[in-house]
Amino acid sequence: MIATKNLVTLFTETRSKTEQLCKPLEIEDYVVQPIVDVSPPKWHLGHTTWFFEEFILKHHKPNYKLFHPDFAFAFNSYYESIGKRVVRTDRGNMSRPGVAQVYDYRHYVTNELKDFLETIDISKEIEHLLLMGIHHEKQHQELLMTDIKYILGNNSFQPKYDDHFIESTTEKEKFKWISMGEGIYEIGHTNLEEFHYDNEIGRHKVYLHKYEIANKLVTNAEYLEFIKAGIYNDFNYWHAEAWEWLKETGISQPMYWHKIDENWHHYTLNGLKPLTMDSPVKHISYFEAFAYAQWKGCRLPTEFEWEASQNNFKWGQRWEWTESAYLPYPGYKKAPGAIGEYNGKFMVNQKVLRGASVVTASKHTRPTYRNFFHTNLRWQYTGIRLAK
Repeated sequence: MIATKNLVTLFTETRSKTEQLCKPLEIEDYVVQPIVDVSPPKWHLGHTTWFFEEFILKHHKPNYKLFHPDFAFAFNSYYESIGKRVVRTDRGNMSRPGVAQVYDYRHYVTNELKDFLETIDISKEIEHLLLMGIHHEKQHQELLMTDIKYILGNNSFQPKYDDHFIESTTEKEKFKWISMGEGIYEIGHTNLEEFHYDNEIGRHKVYLHKYEIANKLVTNAEYLEFIKAGIYNDFNYWHAEAWEWLKETGISQPMYWHKIDENWHHYTLNGLKPLTMDSPVKHISYFEAFAYAQWKGCRLPTEFEWEASQNNFKWGQRWEWTESAYLPYPGYKKAPGAIGEYNGKFMVNQKVLRGASVVTASKHTRPTYRNFFHTNLRWQYTGIRLAK
């Protein structure tokens, strides 16, 4: 069990951080939803609040009074067992409730939950739900940043978010291949007393053939060579589905790249900047990661190869595409009720990403963390680590 004081501190820190991330926004930025995958910042503020209200306060705090009877409909995301909700594509149409009322909602729930935690002996069930809510909000802090970047990066004026956020760092190590011997490796989360998601447990053995994995991520300069070689126009390196995707979308460079007067620039949270050549490439799909690896005569690592070797390289700047389908580990069982909808029902037609990114929240990274996205998505800070 975690001490109540530490739980309350982690909770309040997390709630404050989300609001801090929104401080550079103009009021108009809070409601924009350019595409289905990008939710308005106002919705993130409300949804992460609803999670605590729905799963803890509503069922466990005596005489709790809902802040507003319609907010479950407004801020439920995908929980079928809880009830009806605003269609995902319509989140940007909710001009009401207003931003001020959503902040009032946040502060009401935050105060109610702090009061609840400070007046009870926290059970294992409450601790689990609270930690789930905290890390759920940390996930949404990352989504908030990627969504804000998409909203501002697709604004005609490409305004900056702020002057301080650093997303283009470099890996100074000299490139080398890390050799891993064939054999049996154990995969999955071990410390069950530490927070983890249900898709990480079921520690099991996997047999891996001898392989090599790069100690560094692919850089913008290296990816630019891929573009210059004309590979976006060469079907030989792409999956059939990816080739159709290219023809339908006309994509020919990573998201946020712009060629201006023959020079490459990229939109960052600091605004439009010249392309940082030695920074790891970001905002690319699995389709592009796979094609790049093919062009280099390499491949992407499986998630098991990544986990087995991750102690040998630095990670955390980009979510790294793997060649693994997002599937359950041996013995996986969904939790009963709505919490069981958190991970299990998405285990189809998605690829696993490993690591973390420059916008991943603090205290939210683990070598066993299994992120997952569809193969065409690019708005996250996704990158490439090669294997062979």
